Amino acid sequence: MFMLPQLTKIKGVHPGAILKRELKIQGVKGIQLARSIDEHKQTISAILNKKRDINPKLSIKLAQEFNVDQDYFMLLQASYDVKIIADSKLKNTPNIQHIRKVIFWDTSIDKIDWQKNKRAVIQRILERGNATEITEIISFYGKQIISEEIKLIKSSRLPSFEKNIQDYNLI
Repeated sequence: MFMLPQLTKIKGVHPGAILKRELKIQGVKGIQLARSIDEHKQTISAILNKKRDINPKLSIKLAQEFNVDQDYFMLLQASYDVKIIADSKLKNTPNIQHIRKVIFWDTSIDKIDWQKNKRAVIQRILERGNATEITEIISFYGKQIISEEIKLIKSSRLPSFEKNIQDYNLI
């Protein structure tokens, strides 16, 4: 029998961490959970490894499996998201809710040192980012710093880089 903790005791914790802990206690593997709720094993694996968020549909499926309120996992996800934003403001980082994780496919977006890696971040966002992401980076670094970093970037193979520099008046 699953015994998930009360939400008030785990606010700010990623739902995947709670699921992983509960599955370990019960001796259940992620693939077994995926089968029992008719979900892709890759989805469950990504959630257990905190690389994917819970959505409403999955919250309902998990709630039925774990015998909790349908919004249990969504509330947990929302609490985690709020904590990430609050922590990012304390650590002087951009609002990562405005940046798709796929832009930084080769690293964990939560572990980026935004000051140390600003040139690489700026280049990647200007090459692959959408309007919201570019605006967030401009808001975070400021046009002057971005302009200075752009001058140090040797080249970009993607035409979107130059286009975004022009469109956002960054030089």
